[in-house]
Amino acid sequence: MRGLQFHQAFASAGRRAVAAFEAILHRIPAVQRRLEARYEALLADIEPSLKPYRNELPAITRLPSIGRSRDEILDEMRRLAERETPRWREGYVSGAVYHGDPDHQAFLSQAYALHAASNPLHVDLWPSIARYEAEIVAMTASMLGGAAGVCGTVTSGGTESILLAMKTYRDWARERRGIRRPEVVVPHTAHAAFDKAAHYFGIRLVRIPVDAGFRADVSAVRRAISHNTIVLVGSAPSFPHGVIDPIADIAALASERRIGMHVDACLGGFVLPWARRLGSPVPPFDFSVPGVTSISVDTHKYGYAAKGTSVVLYRTEALRRYQYYVAADWPGGLYVSPTMAGSRPGGLSAAAWAAMVSIGEQGYLDATRRILETARRIRCGIESIPELRVLGDPLWVIAFASTRLDIYRVLDQMAQRGWNLNGLHHPPAIHICVTLPHTQPGVADRFIADLRDAVAAVRCEPRARGGMAPVYGMAASLPFRGVVSDLLRRYLDAVYRV
Repeated sequence: MRGLQFHQAFASAGRRAVAAFEAILHRIPAVQRRLEARYEALLADIEPSLKPYRNELPAITRLPSIGRSRDEILDEMRRLAERETPRWREGYVSGAVYHGDPDHQAFLSQAYALHAASNPLHVDLWPSIARYEAEIVAMTASMLGGAAGVCGTVTSGGTESILLAMKTYRDWARERRGIRRPEVVVPHTAHAAFDKAAHYFGIRLVRIPVDAGFRADVSAVRRAISHNTIVLVGSAPSFPHGVIDPIADIAALASERRIGMHVDACLGGFVLPWARRLGSPVPPFDFSVPGVTSISVDTHKYGYAAKGTSVVLYRTEALRRYQYYVAADWPGGLYVSPTMAGSRPGGLSAAAWAAMVSIGEQGYLDATRRILETARRIRCGIESIPELRVLGDPLWVIAFASTRLDIYRVLDQMAQRGWNLNGLHHPPAIHICVTLPHTQPGVADRFIADLRDAVAAVRCEPRARGGMAPVYGMAASLPFRGVVSDLLRRYLDAVYRV
């Protein structure tokens, strides 16, 4: 325990020293001018892909004096959608679109349209939405080993599910344990939403390392627990490398210390139960594990709902109540909200319910079988390329790195061939998150062939300029995190420019 605390204190002191030195550098005008020039050069390479319609369509920067016709508006929107659809529908995208079948999309659109005016905040006006959400929670809990008493709410996505869970544990620990300086123990590979929750809610993240297989180090978790720890976290699987943390072992520690245990199954919650039934080696990760007290799982990923819904589950209603916000003395009346938002689009909940009920167990089994078969083919193809190595032992989210080539140049080469993959850090890597569009005939073979060509191109010309490689390379190599943060903020500025 003392050794880990010393290591954490030393690392924290090192980060503070680097941050202090960086702050001094920022106050030097010449340094600031060079940084600004570097930011502008990097963003100039990226901006054309962000704003491909800039020179084609007039920018609308104020309300038209007279509104345009609906047919004209829909025609323009249809043309843009038709240009953007083929890339993901033909399987060139990692994650992002998880189903993509036109008939399924049309069905979800119809379900949404029937409830487009509804708002779950007004249960008295739209009790059907309350029914849909309650049944979404119940079906999800049942799928994830939930016995009597497991409950939850529908949220807007995985980030909100994680935010709400962390807020829940903070408030629970404050009331039940008197903890004023809450700490959450998270693996280095946990989703960035935990960082966001810590930033928003005044929680200290205690990061622990992962082992050679990129799974959370249980002994490090044990050493990191303090009297301020409110919850331990594990991923099933982790977003970067697609591997499952040792949930049962971490949950045992949580149970022993009588603290919370949250499983981030946003990515895997609608795959792992069916993968296990299909014979894949899926370790225990859900409410069947004693000590697991909450789970986040996204209906809008492998649940095949429309974008904008997730579920956060709790083992007891007593714990879930700490998630709610209640105002009992507002002049506007009695106010209670289960999630971060007040008003919410009820149509999304209706579409999520429709997706789950229409697909059913057999549909999820069939989809998972196709995804796992395709992922095995892609993994074998990656492993057959001498310059590449697969990280960990993933099922369908496959990360790969290289000790011989700049992997971010490979990422750029794949982008030139139409692929939209995810760049990773620590270590530098790429991953492909296999979804149903990848299971179409020929897609996996096309990916492997293009990857071979991309590796060969980088081998022949390792120092090509442009693309995302310089951005990722700078972020990976610079010790000054503020510089990288400034660049990312300017990236968002560019996104919002007309």
